[in-house]
Amino acid sequence: MTLYGPPDLKTTNFHGIITTAPRMLELFRLISRIADSDAAALIRGDTGTGKELVARALHALSPRKDGPFQAINCATLTAEMLASELFGHVKGAYTGAISDRPGLLRMADGGTLFLDEIAEMPLQLQARLLRVIQEQRFMPLGGTSKVKVDVRFLSATHTALREAVRDKRFREDLMYRVRVVPLYLPRLAERVDDVEVLTWHFIRVFNRHGRRNITHLDDAARDALLSYAWPGNVRELRNCVEHAFVVGEGPVLQLTDLPPELRREEADVISAPTERGRIMSALERHHWRKSAAAEALGMSRSTLWRKMRELGIES
Repeated sequence: MTLYGPPDLKTTNFHGIITTAPRMLELFRLISRIADSDAAALIRGDTGTGKELVARALHALSPRKDGPFQAINCATLTAEMLASELFGHVKGAYTGAISDRPGLLRMADGGTLFLDEIAEMPLQLQARLLRVIQEQRFMPLGGTSKVKVDVRFLSATHTALREAVRDKRFREDLMYRVRVVPLYLPRLAERVDDVEVLTWHFIRVFNRHGRRNITHLDDAARDALLSYAWPGNVRELRNCVEHAFVVGEGPVLQLTDLPPELRREEADVISAPTERGRIMSALERHHWRKSAAAEALGMSRSTLWRKMRELGIES
């Protein structure tokens, strides 16, 4: 059995984004160039690629860095809840509104507001958001006068906004407002050498917790990590390393420490009824919003759709 330690590769840590990939270094240079602008940027990337880290890097490098950074996932809330979170409300706006609530737009004044999964924003809210971006003013729920704010808008999506516009799920005028500067985050599988580099980064993170100290990978575990497609990207890799720390022991990370999908045993370990129940539970918790459910399950939206078809779950 061959044992492998950390690779001898030059890595870059750009505001928490760790890589050796030239494509990522190009992205970092672009982020640095546009950071001091107030232009709206749209970050495109699959689930788990690190879109919020990019948004936080843009904020940290901007003149707004000392101001607030607020973030919200548009796919995880109903239209009513999302409106309340964004715009806030005044006392008495609705039953249970016992005091004024500022909302994220006001809380982000002088800073940055990050709208994750903006393609999932309900249409009835898109017109209101467009007006805020244009005017830098908004009306709280139940309010009688507009509030002025100074906010930079950053957004993210795992799907093409042009497709959402074509399908009449997203306003074309809003797309042009939030997509002044498009940024693309490649999938982990497209980032040469990053799987191994990030594996060791997460090993070092969990080594500090003290439960287990991993110093090497065996050849079977390393091969499994490098040959896997990583549909959940960096988030899935982190979860995989954490799984190894929980189920394994000793200084060598072995194939048996890895989740069943990396051992290609998923079908034998997870029965269809169990998998169906797990997916149904996530869908119900997130009000059948596929993007939010897929993120909670640690899989891509396309993988969730495939599993739903296979298990006979109607959307």
